[in-house]
Amino acid sequence: MTEARACHSGDVESVRRLHVNFFFLTQSKHGWQCAETRANGTSRIGEWVVRGALKFIHVIEKRVTFYNETEARKYTQNSRMIEIQTQMSERAVELLSLPEDQPCFLLDVGCGSGLSGDYISEQGHHWVGIDISSAMLDVALEREVEGDLICGDMGQGIPFRPGTFDGCISISALQWLCNADKKTHSPPRRLYCFFSMLYSALARGSRAVFQLYPENAQQLELVTAQAMRAGFTGGMVVDYPNSAKAKKFFLCLFAGVSGVLPKGLGTESAEQESSRHVAFTNQRMRFKLTRGKSAKKSKDWILEKKERRRRQGKEVRADTKFSGRKRRPHF
Repeated sequence: MTEARACHSGDVESVRRLHVNFFFLTQSKHGWQCAETRANGTSRIGEWVVRGALKFIHVIEKRVTFYNETEARKYTQNSRMIEIQTQMSERAVELLSLPEDQPCFLLDVGCGSGLSGDYISEQGHHWVGIDISSAMLDVALEREVEGDLICGDMGQGIPFRPGTFDGCISISALQWLCNADKKTHSPPRRLYCFFSMLYSALARGSRAVFQLYPENAQQLELVTAQAMRAGFTGGMVVDYPNSAKAKKFFLCLFAGVSGVLPKGLGTESAEQESSRHVAFTNQRMRFKLTRGKSAKKSKDWILEKKERRRRQGKEVRADTKFSGRKRRPHF
């Protein structure tokens, strides 16, 4: 955590020395380019273009537009989007299993306007966000988020020194690497480039949690395979798998040290839940031909319905000895 404290000391040069390779701007007929000089003395010319303003270094990829200013403001001002983003960020940070009462240095991939970063700051952690949309980052600057921002394509990797971060989260961003927006884009290659550089930037024993919306099972296999190829261990955590609306996919990865994969919410089996109750009823069956199903309005039928709604992530009252009991007739 020495590097994390130095990052927020206010010394810009120390931040660059600790976390990023040195960047030098060169101007050509095609515009501004950036020569990257690494610690071992090697250098290369990349498509990272530096833009300075905050405590950190700001990088923007040339001629790339995803969210324009209007759409970025609509996204940030939508109360429903803010609620969903906060809930998923809370779940992602929970899956990181960070130490309690200790500030950590986190990376937010696809940070957008900083909605996820707001929750990270509320938990007392420090963060750096990277996003490809400069319009979204401009909104984040106007909102005066506490984290530092980088604008760049995560498919080209992330420019940080090894062992910089204590964890990484990403909300609704990783699935875009599965698309080939240009002829030169290869989804497997871009995924491997991202995961390999992220693996290096994470401290040993840390985690990375990605919330994503996969189109199909093939995308899940592609993303997971490239992550494992880069050195990660872990797998997919699915919350509320029996619900169409509340179902969420989280890719939970371990860097350096293998861990126990967390269980998804709402995945407790019906057998384990039903074993907590005594299967007894003195009520006469209303229908003889039920084909193995519980009679409607019976105690078993009520308990099965409540269990089904629990698996769907809905709020259900706790079971008591009065659940399914027939009421006395009125006077």
